[in-house]
Amino acid sequence: MTDPADLTVTIVDGYVDEPAHFGVPPYISTYPRFTAGAVVDAGVPESNVVYHTIDELRDDRQKWRDVADADLMIYIGGMTVPGKYVGGTPAEPDEVRELAWVAEGTTLMGGPIRFGVGDENAGGQDMQRKNLDYDFVAKGDIEAAAFDLVDSALEGFGNRMRDNEELDRWAAKGAFVVEQHPNHPDHLICEMETSRGCAYRCSFCTEPLYGNPSFRTADSVVKEVENLYNRGARHFRLGRQADILAFGGDGEAPNPDALRRLYGGIREVAPDLGTLHLDNVNPITIVEWPEKSREALRIIAEHNTAGDTAAFGLESADPVVQEENSLNVSADECFEAVKIVNEVAGWRPGDDPADAPTHGPDAATRLPKLLPGINLLHGLKGESEETFAHNKRFLQRVYDEGLMVRRINIRQVMAFDGTEMSDTGASIARDHKQLFKKYKQEVREDIDRPMLRRVAPPGTVLPDVHLEYHQDGRTFGRQLGTYPLLVGIPGERELGQIVDIVVTDHGYRSVTGVPYPLDINEASMDELTAIPGIGKSTAGDIVVNRPYDAPADVGIDANLLKYVQ
Repeated sequence: MTDPADLTVTIVDGYVDEPAHFGVPPYISTYPRFTAGAVVDAGVPESNVVYHTIDELRDDRQKWRDVADADLMIYIGGMTVPGKYVGGTPAEPDEVRELAWVAEGTTLMGGPIRFGVGDENAGGQDMQRKNLDYDFVAKGDIEAAAFDLVDSALEGFGNRMRDNEELDRWAAKGAFVVEQHPNHPDHLICEMETSRGCAYRCSFCTEPLYGNPSFRTADSVVKEVENLYNRGARHFRLGRQADILAFGGDGEAPNPDALRRLYGGIREVAPDLGTLHLDNVNPITIVEWPEKSREALRIIAEHNTAGDTAAFGLESADPVVQEENSLNVSADECFEAVKIVNEVAGWRPGDDPADAPTHGPDAATRLPKLLPGINLLHGLKGESEETFAHNKRFLQRVYDEGLMVRRINIRQVMAFDGTEMSDTGASIARDHKQLFKKYKQEVREDIDRPMLRRVAPPGTVLPDVHLEYHQDGRTFGRQLGTYPLLVGIPGERELGQIVDIVVTDHGYRSVTGVPYPLDINEASMDELTAIPGIGKSTAGDIVVNRPYDAPADVGIDANLLKYVQ
């Protein structure tokens, strides 16, 4: 009989990305935290639990010894909505197999990888369930499997889903894992689960495979935030749910009182938090319960941090595609939801909330509190060339009406067993690949760039930008949060720094900025010329005539003084 107190456990985080769950750095998903809590609850000492990310193992082969020597090696991963990543690179199937081959103890695999694996982490693929040479694959919850496996002396487990009482224990006991993440504490955002499952049944989505919505209590989530906060975490994202507005209700209608307890409680136990963002909102909720939704949105905007994004799963503005895939919101309904979020939460810190949405020369120089994001998915049943035209017309209408969206996410479907799309597969996405590429570029040029100028015009201040990598003589970084803006800064600055940035120019989905406020006596030529209205000649004159006692002595237009000190 194996005593849990003697077991050593290594958890390898290969990263997850689901419709309602981020786990690629700088995010840490719930899975490794809950799983660590589960094995500790089963009797394994905290000191016997090691956590590594897949990037750590790539960078330091010596850490593979923890994989090889562990009595139990648990791999967590799976991409059901893959994207492009800056902070980390998800594990590829071959790497997942290698972990199983290296491990000398018992191996357990789980997370959304249980829904299927493709040839690579990309859209437009058919996904198949594979065990990848692991001893055990959790077909239910990985944390429940880990608990039961330890409890059975590594003999086995029944595939099951955990309940909320177990979740409350495991979330509390697993908070220590964040301290082992290489990004801890400054560059790590904790994904928080408020519920899972969905009341709706869109053809492509894996979230309904978790069943109907199952909500945690506000007190449970707040307690988890408190535990993480006490372990040094300062950034939180309420992203693990299909619809934050439905929290604490019947799965569909908003419950403003529950959201008030949730957000107010988080602010109370984490008074010095740096980020409080959310992710998913179902636009049909806003349309069907507009007044309750307005109250809920006001509560969120009162407590969150600026730059927050409520992702709307429109998926397609084509009525044919909507009908054939059981999509629950029409283009007109989604437009109304976009409008309401703009009217309630589209104000900027320093502006009067009654003036929302605020943009233009008189608006405050911060990102809006909360804006919609639009998710569009291609390769669905019924898609035709007209589908692409429908989507473009919808986006153009939003822009022409003076509204704002923080991001437009365009991707291709992945077909998983258990969803209606498994019958169709990825064939439509493959057939339309060239059409998709052309349309995507048109959206970037015609909609994304002008929209970004509206959301974050020159002069917008982005506090606490984390510098992450160098490319083409520039330094790139992002704030922590939901879909943060990628910022390019002239010159190669030391990575890992956290700096305030002021926006100077725009790409399709990124911005150029300079440190804020810019030291006029230290700024480089590249930084000076990045400021709108300062060309090379003026920048050269500024450099030649340094130092200055005050920015006003520079002699530049008064509108440009907001960039400098």
